[in-house]
Amino acid sequence: MTKKASIAVLLLAGLIIEGCGTAKKLEAVQGQNAELTEQNRSLKSKVSSLNNDLGNCAASNKGCMDELAQTKADNKHFQERLAVTTAVLKEQADVMHQIQNKVDDALADFKNKGVEVYFNKGLVHVEMEDKLLYKSGSSKLGAEGKNALNHLAGVLSGYPNLKIIVLGNTDDQKFKNGMDNWTLSTERANGVVRVLKDEGKLDPMRLTAAGKGMYNPVAENTTEEGRSKNRRTDIILNPDLDKLWDSVDK
Repeated sequence: MTKKASIAVLLLAGLIIEGCGTAKKLEAVQGQNAELTEQNRSLKSKVSSLNNDLGNCAASNKGCMDELAQTKADNKHFQERLAVTTAVLKEQADVMHQIQNKVDDALADFKNKGVEVYFNKGLVHVEMEDKLLYKSGSSKLGAEGKNALNHLAGVLSGYPNLKIIVLGNTDDQKFKNGMDNWTLSTERANGVVRVLKDEGKLDPMRLTAAGKGMYNPVAENTTEEGRSKNRRTDIILNPDLDKLWDSVDK
């Protein structure tokens, strides 16, 4: 083989070798390109998913903010209603304490005859023992009892919205005339209500009478002192609840 031919062969072999190397590099580059393309597609998918999540979060956040704003508005409204109701309660309590003091003064002369005036849970109680109002075993009111009730009516007439509940109570002793304690307590309460209406000129719509018989004791019935305390009439003065409920309903 001539020298020129040898050189040509060598050059051709070099080109073939170089071509094989280039093909491998191209194949590698194409493989990397495909991998990068797949990664890019995956990243685009993730970006799209994250954008959706971001949109959902934004919508959810707006919903939370709207709910928070509504809650704040509701709370403000509740606080305003609470303030109004609290003011009405305080006003009613002040009025009831005022009534307590006036009743206390009006019945001062009867204190040593079995009258007690006290405030309990927003109500004013006027407790009268039967020795002031009635004879033993009787539902007929005596003159001194009527006098005390008229003094009380004089105070109550100045508070037309006040409701008045009269509860008759007895001890556990039976009566020879056959009348039971429940009947006696009811008749005694009715008698007090009639005096408040007829002589005290109070609106009968304000008055309620009931008998509790021996079932509302404040002392033991085993002693005369205890039985004496149980034989009583409770006059319970109730505040203007309509005004209170109006403040709640509003």
